[in-house]
Amino acid sequence: MLLLAYEERHVPSRPPFPPRGLPVPSGRLSRLARFGGMAGGVAGGVLMEGARRLAQGKRPRLGDLLLTPGNVSKVTNRLAEMRGAAMKVGQLLSMDAGDVLPAELAEILGRLRADAEPMPKAQVQAVLDRQWGRGWEKRFDYFSFRPLAAASIGQVHRAQTTDGRDLAVKVQYPGVRQSIDSDVDNVATLLRIVNIVPPGLDVAPLLAEGKRQLHEEADYEREGRYLRRFGELLVEDPAFIVPAMHDDLTTPDVLAMSFVKSRPIEELGQAPQEERDRIATRLIDLAFRELFRFHLMQTDPNLANYRYEPESGKIVLLDFGATRAFSPELGQLYRRLTEAAIRGDAAGAEAEMTAIGYFDGATAPDIREAVISMFMMGTEGLRTGGIYDFTDTAMLDELRTRAETLAADRAVLPLPPIDALFLQRKFGGLYLLARRLRARVDVGTLIAGLDENAPGGIRR
Repeated sequence: MLLLAYEERHVPSRPPFPPRGLPVPSGRLSRLARFGGMAGGVAGGVLMEGARRLAQGKRPRLGDLLLTPGNVSKVTNRLAEMRGAAMKVGQLLSMDAGDVLPAELAEILGRLRADAEPMPKAQVQAVLDRQWGRGWEKRFDYFSFRPLAAASIGQVHRAQTTDGRDLAVKVQYPGVRQSIDSDVDNVATLLRIVNIVPPGLDVAPLLAEGKRQLHEEADYEREGRYLRRFGELLVEDPAFIVPAMHDDLTTPDVLAMSFVKSRPIEELGQAPQEERDRIATRLIDLAFRELFRFHLMQTDPNLANYRYEPESGKIVLLDFGATRAFSPELGQLYRRLTEAAIRGDAAGAEAEMTAIGYFDGATAPDIREAVISMFMMGTEGLRTGGIYDFTDTAMLDELRTRAETLAADRAVLPLPPIDALFLQRKFGGLYLLARRLRARVDVGTLIAGLDENAPGGIRR
């Protein structure tokens, strides 16, 4: 008997979503109007805050007025309402630049990492009618319109087909794909207005690559192919579970995969030390294999992409929309860079970073020296000669201090190659995950034991 449920009855641990959801603005004009309203709200906030400070006898700078909590909150809330590329860019900003932005701003932007508002039932129904055709309900015994999760590009629903399959169905927000280019351009304009982008820094290549990646993430058929590929790569690895893709229900806007009962990985923060160490070790080991063995990496380290199956102790891997292929040649460059870091060879590291593209002839010597110094400090876990304790914050605090000093001086750091940025994002995210788990990992041994010619590079 068909059950199209809006109130969740069979799916445990649902988030406390509002009962009706919030429609996603899908038209170009409606999204542009949201940006216009956001800009107007920020401008009003600047005038009000400026008047308040002048009344106190202060002479505020424009940058200080723009970066008030109230103004940033307006921007954050509106991006979260819009979802799509607008929210995604905000997420990337908070995750990738949190250590160099003002602490107040980074904290507020961090709210964009949380679940988005879900679509209302009528909007989900309309999307599925377009993708699966009217009458699709006949193929299901159960479909919950209350999502398990809602993110920047789509939301996930629990469903059971008439032939007995238990599925997680990811449904893309309407208009996301069509709004990517304009959303990225509009968010970039906002960043310039609030003076976050240093003068002289050419972010055009980064924005172009961001658009390309977001278009790829919005193609759920592409994501399904990488879901299947990682399932093949890890089929013999006892540490991981990759859901199976279901082709007959997958379209560019809908991804159907097997449902795996699991828990958020951050809940392991209270697990025994040995288990936390094992989970962090396996994830870091997988990232090394992705770069050095598979030449294929899921580059989004969002915590929601990693879950935990309590019964088996396996790590569940989700969301392969940000999967990126790397050339074997780039893998070799990074292998040599890693070996230089292990040796503590700053000159060798500089040579490899130059070959990768971090520096060119126009890079100022003091900037080059600062970047190399921060790299050597950030890779100290490779040189400890034993267990690296991710709860030790001394190194991270020092890196943050140095980054804030460079940002305060408005220093124009060299923009790394796009591939390098994605790699930094992945490994930086794993560092923060290991830190959250309070894990201890022998990182140097992981690198030393990774045989590039071993099948899958698996260490059991």
